[in-house]
Amino acid sequence: MRITWVTDDRSAPSVVEYGTSPGEYTAASETGYQTSYQFLSYTSGAIHHVTIGPLEPGTTYYYRCSRAGDEFSLRAPPATLPIEFVVIGDVGQTEWTASTLSQIGAAADHDHDMVLLPGDLSYADSQQPLWDSWGRLVQPLASARPWMVTEGNHEKETLREPDTNRPARRFVAYNARWRMPHEESGSSSNLYYSFDASGGKVHVVMLGSYAELEDRSMEQQQAWLRRDLAAVDRRRTPWLLVLMHVPWYNTNRAHQGEAENMRRAMESLLYEARVDVVFASHTHAYERFARIYDNKANSQGPMYITIGDAGNNKAHKFISDHELAHLSLFREASFGHGRLRIIDNRRAIWTWHRNNDEDAAVSDEVWLESLASP
Repeated sequence: MRITWVTDDRSAPSVVEYGTSPGEYTAASETGYQTSYQFLSYTSGAIHHVTIGPLEPGTTYYYRCSRAGDEFSLRAPPATLPIEFVVIGDVGQTEWTASTLSQIGAAADHDHDMVLLPGDLSYADSQQPLWDSWGRLVQPLASARPWMVTEGNHEKETLREPDTNRPARRFVAYNARWRMPHEESGSSSNLYYSFDASGGKVHVVMLGSYAELEDRSMEQQQAWLRRDLAAVDRRRTPWLLVLMHVPWYNTNRAHQGEAENMRRAMESLLYEARVDVVFASHTHAYERFARIYDNKANSQGPMYITIGDAGNNKAHKFISDHELAHLSLFREASFGHGRLRIIDNRRAIWTWHRNNDEDAAVSDEVWLESLASP
């Protein structure tokens, strides 16, 4: 598990002490490194990254950072199924965001093991202190479970240096603050990567909708994706999930056709690998499609779900007579969050929880069968 935190004190040690009992850090003490970045007149605090472990699956650990301050606790994901993922996108820092996060944290009867976030985190949009306030906002949840994220358009934060011929820099804050395991998955970019969960029963691929801005081409990510999917043995890994920011299928008025080039380049790879579910965000609404391949219903294609409704800004509206409307099984311009509970090698259940007053109402529910099932 990688622990990341920020301190104003640049002399604070990049050390995490941890153990399995509160206040007793007897398991180990790990040392990492610190970095920082500048964005115009803003200079970040010391950003510490420390990897701890190996950890016992399903075990709660208590830890503190820099040998001082508050104690936190985290629970390592399970080594076997079942496992439950919370999926949220386009989070932001609004009252709706606070409501969504509160409902996720309050669901004691439906606890989760990991959060998957397909882009648009803080909506700092070059106002760097908003990264710090967003960190404080999500800290109660992000300190207790793994948060696996990929970038959205609001993470680009293009920085052009005046009076130089240097190319524009993008994703400066995102790459400094949110280090994902791309090296471990053979990716050359922090904007796309993959990882296993539940002892390899689940393989999760996080794609970068804007990675070509960093790599200068889509071919590099496409080649990595081909290698990554080819290495997945579906007899050992019955569940294959993909996340990206910009949806390939979308009947919303917002962001029509923005990912068409990416879809044409990569959709066949997902179809041939029998990906089970594809999550996206970008549109501030919820939408669940049938299984699709190449704009047609296909029982062997992925189920596409748009979950960009965690709370930022206003909800986007749908096109009633969109040409793909017959493939859109449920859509609603409301805020909420999703949960994917993978029960065993064959079955999973997806639920979407609408933010409804003080309770997260279950408004959409569907059972899934793994495409690796005989």
